Amino acid sequence: MPVLVEPESTTVATLMPALPAGSHAVDSPRPLEAWLTQHTEEYVVVLGPHVPLEEALATCEELRISRPTVSVVLVRESLDTHVLAAAMKAGARDVVPLDDPASVGAAVGRAHQLWVALRGPGGARPSGQVVTVFSPKGGVGKTTLAVNLALALGAHGARKVCLVDLDLAFGDVAITLQLFPTHSIEHAIGAEDSLDPGMLEGLLTRHPDSLMVLAAPAHPDARERVTATLVARTLRILREEFDFVVVDTAPAFDEQTLTALDETDECVLVATLDVPTLKNVKVALETLDMLNIARGHRHLMLNRADDQVGISADKVEAILGLPVTARIATSVEIAAATNAGTPIVLGKPEHPSSQAIRSLATRFAGEVATPPATAHGAGLGTHTAEPERSGRRFKLRR
Repeated sequence: MPVLVEPESTTVATLMPALPAGSHAVDSPRPLEAWLTQHTEEYVVVLGPHVPLEEALATCEELRISRPTVSVVLVRESLDTHVLAAAMKAGARDVVPLDDPASVGAAVGRAHQLWVALRGPGGARPSGQVVTVFSPKGGVGKTTLAVNLALALGAHGARKVCLVDLDLAFGDVAITLQLFPTHSIEHAIGAEDSLDPGMLEGLLTRHPDSLMVLAAPAHPDARERVTATLVARTLRILREEFDFVVVDTAPAFDEQTLTALDETDECVLVATLDVPTLKNVKVALETLDMLNIARGHRHLMLNRADDQVGISADKVEAILGLPVTARIATSVEIAAATNAGTPIVLGKPEHPSSQAIRSLATRFAGEVATPPATAHGAGLGTHTAEPERSGRRFKLRR
């Protein structure tokens, strides 16, 4: 898939529609080498007009030697003989004007034809991971954790991440990120048999930090019309297009949530240190055992985990039979960051809570991480608890 290098968000919005679904954008050439090493299916780098010409030419030169199968398309606001000659000498495959998106798309198409000719179309495409964030109790900070975890996994554009809001009646992902999506999963209703990457890409909303979001419906009445089949198809398409798909779920075992759990690779269970929540989490774990979901891939996150409440982490582990992966203590700092529209991992990356979430992200990414710190002075989420909703318990077979 194409990689667009462009620091100006407005220009990214102009160029992305000309690129194939699943294209990724980064704000500078610096992460390209690491990105291309990890994503061997990338066949073209599009250098936007706000990448300085000297830097763009240096990138062309480097890729010409190190990645000969990766084409470079240089986009400029204006073309002259000097730019054309320098770009061709540096190894750019095409130089196209910014005001002609069709030419950009055509250049990318030619790059794909060349890639197929050089490497062939064979080979299995790597599949991304689905990480589901779940709690059987509302108001425990599940959405705030899902948002921050997705941002941490994205690592400022180093990985392709999509955040899916499957709390279909009362989803808060979009408002937490201060996004105002024009499309949501509701617009895919009825497309269970025809949904494809191009159609799904049109339903996603881009966050400035290189995160894509599939929002929940705007009104609760759409929840019943989002079928389990549609959820499964959506997640399977997204895992082929992204490195990580983070799913925020409803606080209930409804059909859509069970489908997401059935598709999941890693399950993050969020709990607070109160007896009703721990009782519900215990029942949820028994249900996951019964359905054989995410065995060996469950991660317990304790939110608002204060020693003063009288329930220790050791006692929680004994009750639930699951080790605590991370603890985050109580404070107003995360709520303040969320209300300001800048989640804690972005606004305060050195905060203990940010460190704990990034440690969880590195675990999923297969990287070496230091043990997550106990986050004194932070508590995820301060939403009022939502009413629990029941649904049929079932197991989808792949």
